[in-house]
Amino acid sequence: MAHIPALKPAGTLLFWVCLSLMVTTLQSLLPNGQKHTVRQTASTPPTAVLTTTNTTADLGHGERKIYGCGEKAICEGYCSICVNNSHWSTQECYENLVGWCLYVFHEDMDSINSTDWCSLEKVKSAYNNFTLCTETFADCLLLPWPNQFVEGQFVAIHGTYFETCPTEALRDPPPSIVLALVMTPICLIPVMVVLVVFKTKNGDRRS
Repeated sequence: MAHIPALKPAGTLLFWVCLSLMVTTLQSLLPNGQKHTVRQTASTPPTAVLTTTNTTADLGHGERKIYGCGEKAICEGYCSICVNNSHWSTQECYENLVGWCLYVFHEDMDSINSTDWCSLEKVKSAYNNFTLCTETFADCLLLPWPNQFVEGQFVAIHGTYFETCPTEALRDPPPSIVLALVMTPICLIPVMVVLVVFKTKNGDRRS
């Protein structure tokens, strides 16, 4: 171990003065005199959607829930609902948000005369708004769309509003029309063969 020579009183005083000046200089370089800390930041995940993370307050026993959130400007307010209702899972939060989409859809449909529910022009705005609403919430909460829950909601909507709509345009034509359409080309084949043979024989006679 290297021997450190003892400092004389004058040297000791000079040492402490220099040390004090160094500490003062370093503190003046830091903003507001705060201690400098280094934060480790995670790299952006390799996905098409940039995300932020929202953490709820302590739930007790040191438990915290972390929600992923899309970085669209509209997403922050939606994700804060999940954060404020910390007892919900992400899926439960999504289902509750879709409940608002359903409420708006029912209000829109109630404003339309029930006799017009089968008119695409009358209902397409409400239908498209509901579709966009469920898709936006899924994007913000980083959930897949379409998903099983949303598909169930669409099935329920069709059963409530569109079950009695006439669908004759989508049904098969009557059997008699189908038979006529099938038999016509079949019957034309022998006729065309006879005409070809007849023309061929007439051509041979003339030559």
